[in-house]
Amino acid sequence: MREFKRTDRVGDQLQKELAVLIQREVKDPRLGMVTVSGVTVSRDLGYADVYVTLLGEDSPERIKENLKVLKQAAGFLRSQIARRIKLRHVPELRFHYDESVVRGQRLSSLIDEAVSSDRARHDDDEHGPDGSGEGERG
Repeated sequence: MREFKRTDRVGDQLQKELAVLIQREVKDPRLGMVTVSGVTVSRDLGYADVYVTLLGEDSPERIKENLKVLKQAAGFLRSQIARRIKLRHVPELRFHYDESVVRGQRLSSLIDEAVSSDRARHDDDEHGPDGSGEGERG
C-alpha cells in the first residue's frame, strides 16, 4: 500500500481551503462558478498546481478570463491560506484549467449515444422490419 505523502495531505488541505476562498473571497464579476478539481503540490512544497473547472462554460475565452482572474488573486489567496493552514511556507499557486472533467463528460455522452443507437438497432432486429417478430435470427 502506498503511504500517504505529506505533499498529498497539503494538496488536499489546499484544495478544501481554496474551494471556499475562491467562492467567498474573490469578488470579481468576471469569475464564473469555479470548482477546484485537484491540487498537486511539488515535492519541496515550493508550488502548487491548482486545477479548476468552470460550471457550464467551456469557451476558450471564458476559461482564459477566469484563469487570469485567479492568477491575479493568487497572492491574496496565498496570504489567506497562510492564516488558515499552519505551514512554514505556503506554496506558490499556479492555476490550470482541468480538461479531464470536460473530456470525461464528452466521452460519457458519446458512450451513451453509442449504447442507445446499438439498443435501437437490436430492437429493430428482434421485431423484424414488419414488426412480426420474425427478425434476422438464426
